[in-house]
Amino acid sequence: MLEKLLERVKETSVFQYGLTKPSKISYLQEIRDICKGNSCGQYGTNWACPPAVGTIEECRNRCMQYNTMLVFTGKFMLKNSFDYKGMIRGMVDFKQIARDVESAVKPYLKDYLVLSNEGCGTCKTCTYPHAPCRFPEQLHHSIEGYGILVSELAKQAGVNYNNGQNTVTYFGALLFNDTDISEDPGGQ
Repeated sequence: MLEKLLERVKETSVFQYGLTKPSKISYLQEIRDICKGNSCGQYGTNWACPPAVGTIEECRNRCMQYNTMLVFTGKFMLKNSFDYKGMIRGMVDFKQIARDVESAVKPYLKDYLVLSNEGCGTCKTCTYPHAPCRFPEQLHHSIEGYGILVSELAKQAGVNYNNGQNTVTYFGALLFNDTDISEDPGGQ
């Protein structure tokens, strides 16, 4: 059944994908500390990023509920290595790729977790921290907010971390139990 799930992922606009195990991933406080430095401007501003996603240990425990991690990427062309607008455009477009991956696999999985790139972007103004998320079913936590070193994750999953000059690559992950894939997505 894993093959059928992977076929669905291939039908989306992911650039590359590969598999690893959540138990092989390092969940590092140092990565969270980088988030806390707030260079992306997302720390403490939305439900998808720290501190809203919980502690490193809580994030690790959430991931460890699953035995398989499908790592997927989006590659976006830039005018040059300083094309900030192109990077932002890629960041937004990658969030759609993560939603497309989720839509593709949702009929086959009862329980899963999708991680995406920084921020959320669903609402113009996030309710964090004053009210619950308006659309928790659409919320994808930040992969780096979980303390995951993406360059290490890329090696483990066999995907490229860097895809050449004048490109930016964003990473996401789908966590699931490979024994829980439904044969008949209409029969759930």
